[in-house]
Amino acid sequence: MSGMANRARNTSPFSRAGVLAVVLVGFGSFLALLYFLGADDTGDTGRAGPAHAAADGLNGYSGLVTLLEKEGYDVERSRSRDGYQTSELLILTPPQFLDPEELSTILENRQYYGPTLVILPKWSAMRADMLGRNLDEDVPEDWVEIFGADAVRWAEDLPEPFAFTHVSEELGEDEAPNWEGMGISGQLPTSSILYAEENGAHEALVTDAAGHVLAFNLIGYEGTDYYENAHWTTFVVEPDLMNNYGMADAQRAAAAVALVRQAGYSDMERITVDLTLNGLGGSTNLLTLAFRPPFLAATLCLLLAMLIIGWRAFMRFGPAAASEQEIAFGKQRLVSNGAGLIVRAGRLGLLAEPYVQLVERRLGRALGIARPDAETIDAALARRLPDEEPFSLRTARLHNATKPMEILRAARALNDLTGKLAK
Repeated sequence: MSGMANRARNTSPFSRAGVLAVVLVGFGSFLALLYFLGADDTGDTGRAGPAHAAADGLNGYSGLVTLLEKEGYDVERSRSRDGYQTSELLILTPPQFLDPEELSTILENRQYYGPTLVILPKWSAMRADMLGRNLDEDVPEDWVEIFGADAVRWAEDLPEPFAFTHVSEELGEDEAPNWEGMGISGQLPTSSILYAEENGAHEALVTDAAGHVLAFNLIGYEGTDYYENAHWTTFVVEPDLMNNYGMADAQRAAAAVALVRQAGYSDMERITVDLTLNGLGGSTNLLTLAFRPPFLAATLCLLLAMLIIGWRAFMRFGPAAASEQEIAFGKQRLVSNGAGLIVRAGRLGLLAEPYVQLVERRLGRALGIARPDAETIDAALARRLPDEEPFSLRTARLHNATKPMEILRAARALNDLTGKLAK
C-alpha cells in the first residue's frame, strides 16, 4: 500500500503531450503579443486636410513621393524623430502654425548630419466631404477644397541665417504666374504666389516673372565668403512647385525632381520625408526597442534563458519528487518542528531553566512535596535514594552547560531521577 501511495505521489499529474500543448499555447500567445507590440498603429493617417507626404489632397505631397520612387529613389515616410538623424536628404513639410524654435533646432542639428529641403505651407484646406454641401455623388476621402493662400509668420522668427520674410501676392488678371529656374520654366496653377524677400545669404534657384524668389539655397550670412551649399539647407517657399497641385503639370514635376536632386547628393539613393511636424509621429514600439542597444543584450539573454528552461523542462531526471509537508499536524509533529526551530536558531541554552522547573514539579509530585524547591527535593531524595547525586548539583550542571552535548547530558541526568522514582 505504501509503495502504491509513493508511486501515485511521485507520478506527474501532467502528461508530456499536455505540457507540450501548454507550452505551444503560451508561445503562440507570446508571438501574438509581439505582433501587436510591433504593429504600426498610429491612428488617423491624415490623408486629406494637412499638407504632408501621406496626404492625397491638392495641398499634399503623396504625388511627389510617388514621383521620386518612380525616379528610383528609396523614399521613407518617417513617423519618428529618429528620421532627423539621417545622413541622406531630409524633406520637411512644416504646418502653417509652428513653433519656430522647434524648426530652428532641427535645422541647426541637421548641419551635422546631412542636407535638408524645407517646403513651406500655403493653402488652407478642408476635406470636401466635410463641407456639408449637396454633392451628386460620394466624394473620395482624399478630395479637399482649398481656400486662401497665406504666408507663414514664423519664417521671420527663425535664427540667422535661416530667417527670411515670407510674402503672399495675388497677381492681376493681365499677369501670368510664370516661373523659371534650373533650366526649366512654366506656370504656377493659380495667380496666388508666395515668395521670399531677397536676402544676401540666399542663392535663388527658382524665380517668378517679377524676379521674386520661389526657392533658394542657404549659403551663409550676408557678406561672408561663398560656399556652395554651406548650410546644406534648401527652402521652397512656393509649395505649388512640389505639391499634388503642382504635380499635375509636367514642367512643375520636372522642377520638383530638379530641386530634390539639387538639395541632395549627386549619388543620393535614399530620401526621408518627415511626418512628425504634421502631428503624425509615432512612438517607438516596445518590440523595436527590445532589439536596439542597449536593450539588445538583455533581450538575447532572455531568449537564451527561455531556451535553457524549455530544454530543462523536457530533459529532467525522473518524475517530479513530491516534497513532504513542511508543517505537519499533531502534537508530536508540533514538538518536532519547535525543537528543530530552536536547534536552527542555536538557542538550546534557553531551555535549561524551563526544563529544570518542569523536572522540579514532576519530582515534587513523585516525592509528595507540596511546594518543591532544590533544598527540599535534595532532602527527600537523600532519604529515598541515598546513593543518587543531589538534584541541586544536576540542575547546576545544566545551567552551566554551553555546548549542545553538555546540555543534553545534564538534561538526561535530571530525567533519570524521575524515571528512578517512578519504579
